[in-house]
Amino acid sequence: AFKETGWVSGNGASCLARGPMERSCVCLSLLRNDRHSYITSPFLLCRRRLDPTERPLQMVYDYLAAMGYADPVRVQQEAANSDLSCLIRFYSGEYRPTGNHHSQPLLSAYVRKGKSQLHKWAERQVILCGTCLIVASVKDSLTGKMHILPLVGGKVEEVKRRQHCLMFSSAGSQAQTYFVNFDTLADYQRWHRQASKVVSQTVSLVDLSCYSLEAVPEYLFYSQDITHLNLRHNFMSLQGPGGLLNLPRFSQLKSLNLCHNRLGVFPECVCEILTLTELNLSCNSLQTVPVQIGNLQSLQTLSLDGNHLSSLPEELGGLSQLNSLGLSFNNFCHIPDVLERLSAVDKLAMAGNRVESLELGSLAKMSHLKNIDLRLNGLRWVKSDNLEAVSQVTQLDLRDNCLDSLDLSSISNLETLHCQRNQMGTLTLSGFTLRMLHASSNRLTTVNIYPVPNQLTHMDLSQNLLDYLPDWVCDCRKIEMLDLTHNLLSELPSRLLNSLSLRKLLAGNNRLQRVPDLLDHIPLEALDLQHNKLAELPESLFYKALNLKYLNVSANALESIPPSSLSEESLSTLQELYLTGNSLNENCGALLVGHQNLRVLHIAYNQLLSFPASKLSKLEQLEELNLSGNKLKTIPSTVSSCKRLHTLIAHSNHITVFPEILSLPEIKLVDLSCNELTEIQLPDSLPATLQELDLTGNSSLMLEHKTLNLFSHITTLKLDQKSTMTAGDSLSASTPWNHGYSEMSGQRNKLCVSVLAVDRFGDSVEACYGIFDGDRNEEVPRLLQCTMGDVLCEELQHSSVDNVYMCNTFITSHRKLGMAGQKLGASALLCYIHHEPSDPGGIFSLTVANVGTCQAVLCRDGRPVALSKVYSLENCTEEMERVKLCKAIITEDNKVSGVTCCSRLLGCSYLSPWVLPKPWVHTEPLCSQDEFLILGNRALFERVSYQEAVCTVQTVRDPRAAAKKLCSLAQSYGCKDNIEAVVVSLNISEDSCTCEPPVPTAEPRGPPTAVVPVSVTPGPTDPATLSSSSGIVSEFNSETSASEVGSEAGSTASDEHPSSGPASRPERRCSLHPATTLCGIMVPGSAGAGTHPGLFQRQPSSATFSSNQSDNGLDSDDEAPLEGVISNGSKLEVEVDIHCSTNGCLLAVCGREIADLKKSPSTSSLFGKKLSNGSVVAPEDSHNLIEVALEAPKKKSGYFTAPAQQDPEDQLIVPPSLEQEVREQLRGQNTLVSVPPLPSIPPSLKDPCPRNGRPRSHFITRCGEKDGRLL
Repeated sequence: AFKETGWVSGNGASCLARGPMERSCVCLSLLRNDRHSYITSPFLLCRRRLDPTERPLQMVYDYLAAMGYADPVRVQQEAANSDLSCLIRFYSGEYRPTGNHHSQPLLSAYVRKGKSQLHKWAERQVILCGTCLIVASVKDSLTGKMHILPLVGGKVEEVKRRQHCLMFSSAGSQAQTYFVNFDTLADYQRWHRQASKVVSQTVSLVDLSCYSLEAVPEYLFYSQDITHLNLRHNFMSLQGPGGLLNLPRFSQLKSLNLCHNRLGVFPECVCEILTLTELNLSCNSLQTVPVQIGNLQSLQTLSLDGNHLSSLPEELGGLSQLNSLGLSFNNFCHIPDVLERLSAVDKLAMAGNRVESLELGSLAKMSHLKNIDLRLNGLRWVKSDNLEAVSQVTQLDLRDNCLDSLDLSSISNLETLHCQRNQMGTLTLSGFTLRMLHASSNRLTTVNIYPVPNQLTHMDLSQNLLDYLPDWVCDCRKIEMLDLTHNLLSELPSRLLNSLSLRKLLAGNNRLQRVPDLLDHIPLEALDLQHNKLAELPESLFYKALNLKYLNVSANALESIPPSSLSEESLSTLQELYLTGNSLNENCGALLVGHQNLRVLHIAYNQLLSFPASKLSKLEQLEELNLSGNKLKTIPSTVSSCKRLHTLIAHSNHITVFPEILSLPEIKLVDLSCNELTEIQLPDSLPATLQELDLTGNSSLMLEHKTLNLFSHITTLKLDQKSTMTAGDSLSASTPWNHGYSEMSGQRNKLCVSVLAVDRFGDSVEACYGIFDGDRNEEVPRLLQCTMGDVLCEELQHSSVDNVYMCNTFITSHRKLGMAGQKLGASALLCYIHHEPSDPGGIFSLTVANVGTCQAVLCRDGRPVALSKVYSLENCTEEMERVKLCKAIITEDNKVSGVTCCSRLLGCSYLSPWVLPKPWVHTEPLCSQDEFLILGNRALFERVSYQEAVCTVQTVRDPRAAAKKLCSLAQSYGCKDNIEAVVVSLNISEDSCTCEPPVPTAEPRGPPTAVVPVSVTPGPTDPATLSSSSGIVSEFNSETSASEVGSEAGSTASDEHPSSGPASRPERRCSLHPATTLCGIMVPGSAGAGTHPGLFQRQPSSATFSSNQSDNGLDSDDEAPLEGVISNGSKLEVEVDIHCSTNGCLLAVCGREIADLKKSPSTSSLFGKKLSNGSVVAPEDSHNLIEVALEAPKKKSGYFTAPAQQDPEDQLIVPPSLEQEVREQLRGQNTLVSVPPLPSIPPSLKDPCPRNGRPRSHFITRCGEKDGRLL
């Protein structure tokens, strides 16, 4: 019942109401009158009973308001949406858990006690509960005496002589045995599986976590041997037969976990369980701790994290055995004095409190404390008023505070210090016992450690302001890892590099101009010197550092590299070499031969004209090779000697011949985009390992059918889509921007990012771009990619306020994720280019919204302008405070509950209210100084700074090549995660005019021919299409046959006629200065008149969803199966044959109504392109001029060609509402176009009956022959 509302259901109740609010009110009334009412939500992890004072409608309102909805009317609409049931749901009636996790169902079975055959079988009721087998002594009843058999440490075995029979035996010398015979195989297997877990336990543990329990199961009290009881994430009550007041009945209980039970008060009954050694009461909103806590003299571990405590009772100091006390994320303003008496406690866990000052003298009084955790406290100073040494503290964590300086010289035995992400300018420490120092992300200019820390092994001083390295660093005898990246160092001391202990040195992003010579053999294994000013490397580097396995010298000014040895024999062990972004030429190839263990070689964006063939054949261990951005015309055929090669990236060169790499047995990825390939010579068969082939940006490439058939098994095939733009299409498609994008998978070989790129979006001249990063999941980014553009279209119909429609777009997309968004999430960024509603003809504005770590950067007058906000706990102080106030547990790696470092995400709804979907929204007016826009995920901008990204794109004219360069640079700089980048080139004039000046031609344009091609301008709400200037990419799934994609690859089909000469190129016009058109028909003699024969296109749609997500609100409204739908298990691709024919026939489209159809969620999938790697691009503008062959004869191979001549049976079909208007306008053009008389309207078109509540969309179209009608 109440399934109409989607968030209330009842047992046997019924409700009949006219509107959502009326239904909600009736549901509210029933819930108030029903003593069995429950709420479930992903953030609750389970169901709980509603309190008598709780109001369901108010709870839903508060929940939606916290998500970000601001309008009360919109909140009411969302509350009645069925998709909301994935986020919050109410039940009416008695709650029965699905499956008894805490005990096997009560079973009547035949039981025989003892191993002797003299005992007879008797039918008894049996239950497996906790750690015991309970057998009734009376038939058909559990009353009277109960036989208890402890199972921990015992045995459960099959009885082979009897069908479906198990033998249960207890442990010990007085062991007892019961035989239980089951009626069904299912019962037998279930009991065997559960009992086997119990007997295998080393302790008597019962785990009842996350079962929505309000009381302990009654039969559990028969298990008197229970020592460990886990009741985490339930809703335990004090009263009742199984309430907390009954827990003292467990006489041997040692460990009790009651965290996340919404207790509100400390249960004093727990203090009566005198055997307890471990007690966890975290996250229960406790205000105080009772004095009865002193009764637990055996207590060793007490966890009180995530509560509202500000003080502790003195009686707690009497717990002499307490050695672990958790007080993190409470409200303490100082270290409790009672800790002085807890002599066994060696760790002080007080992260996330309100301690603003630390007196080191007070720590001296607590001589038992060795490990102190005071991160996330807002700590402003650490004082030492006396000279008394603090000798007992060995580990100190002061991360994420507000310290501007730190002097810990009085802590004489300090071994490990964490002080990252403060504001410190100076740091002073004692070096007697110091082993590890982590002080990154500060403002350090001076680090003083005395005496020399001879025990120091790891030191991280990255992201500071050091301009020199202190002398004591070179004197450290045991230093193994030193991180100095992102400082201001101009030189490295010679003694440091010649250290006999240093194994890993990271000194990238400094100002180094030279590296000191190596004097002797050193044990260095990893050296990172990227982003410096190095012109050369030490000559002896490779034959003095024989253990060197990793070297990164990208982004320097190197013109050569040192030899691998002084003789022909090389002892080099180098495995990874990154040389990207230097000035190396082809001579360096000969110097690489000595590194025969090389597995990864990145030598992109140098000055290579060729690569020596004989040298490449020597690198037999090579697995990954990146030669992008050079001047190569060919890749040597000797690359076939690299039998282990699995990745070849050589985009942005001048390669004309496809390399001989498809015979390699392990090849997986080949990227030859943005080259000059003309043809491909292939072997008879391709390796089954090949997963991705990128051939985009090769304008002269022609692929035959045989080649495409060989490529059919490739998971991701990227090809240029053949341009089919006509005069009118070029007119309508002209936009002041175009884009390119690139995606690269990381070490996990799993692409968890996706891109939404639409150059023409919505009304007038608009655009929409988005990126989505799922970190470790690929499902949520794909779902967002397929739905978020449609959601934005819908929200723009309801509001023109940027903050409103962007917030609602994100929150609605969050809801539409359904079940997939409960435990999975993704960062998202959406950019919308548009005119201001108040001034449709004025300047363009860019509205950016984001959650998570995806970022947008605008290049304005050569300088980067950040448009987004990074919602990570490390970078956003206000978000850190908000999450702390919500009492979330933030782990040491700064992740909410150890799951994500982001406080704003789409998805991960079970982490609400700590993680929210409400985005940051910012609108920036665009001007003529704005050159381009860069969108990237966290992995990109962690390695490539805003300034470098802007400078990189400025050197590359093509947006696609620029995006690929950004991703290649990030990989060469050490990124191992998924990388995605979108580059949007902007050409905004002062008045937002997008017109192009007329192109001069050598010959004067002749008069129009007798047969005038008719072009149709798009309606005012046509969806976006890709600008052809950026290159349109087609990617095909392995299930798509080669014959179906041949025309997109440049095949010479019978219906393909290239455009002739520059005269056919129309003048680009803008919305401010449109071309002369009338009724969607271009007037002859105006710009763009010419002959453009019809072309064929195969278009996969963007309707791609996960097969198990059909009920989450993301699928189409049309439930009938569609012809042309291909299913490959996890994806669906809808393919539509589209034929464009302008050979003299008059064809028009009702722009407004087809735009409405395109905006419909159920049909929008037919107007986009879903690429096989998850990326979405929009179709060509010429697809607005379409005829779809729904009944065309199907062929397994070859093409279906549109008729070249006009069909004699052609007739116009005009919708009734436009009949008179079309007659009048065509009558006025009778001197230009010969128009046949309008036929009578078929009765089927006059039928005004809407479909699915929407008006029928009408088209002006022509009918074909009877054996293959074109509709």
